[in-house]
Amino acid sequence: MNLFEINDAITRCVKLADGENYVDTETGEIIDTAAIEQLEMDRDTKIRNIACWIRNLESDEEQLAEQETIYKNRKNATKRKKEQLKSYLAAFLNGEKWKNKEVEILWRKSKSVEVTDIKKLSSYYLRYKEPEVNKKLLGNDLKAGIKLDGAALVEKNNMKVN
Repeated sequence: MNLFEINDAITRCVKLADGENYVDTETGEIIDTAAIEQLEMDRDTKIRNIACWIRNLESDEEQLAEQETIYKNRKNATKRKKEQLKSYLAAFLNGEKWKNKEVEILWRKSKSVEVTDIKKLSSYYLRYKEPEVNKKLLGNDLKAGIKLDGAALVEKNNMKVN
């Protein structure tokens, strides 16, 4: 679904993995950035079309994120229900095998490691995560004028399409 009408010549230009070239999805022709620059339309029309395309893609991104959340919640609920039913059935059968023409329930033995007290284990058995930078705290200190080796505030110019 598009929020805006966008010139077909622009929307058919899909960037390739090489990062420099584009392909016209209708003709299959490979075009470069210069070809987009040469599209026969005035500057304002080109800017408007590309900005509207960005807004369409932002809308698509939001809708997809929403659907992703919905599916993730459904998946988690399904997984919890499956685990509840497996626990119920395991308690009901209590190790007994069961079979009919659609389903067979078998049992297998397995072993797993259970840690009862991590403090009593040798460091040989422990794994440590790489340190993570607290960018919020670091940013606050840099903004407060504290000089730190290995970090700096960098001013950027970010475009916003409304």
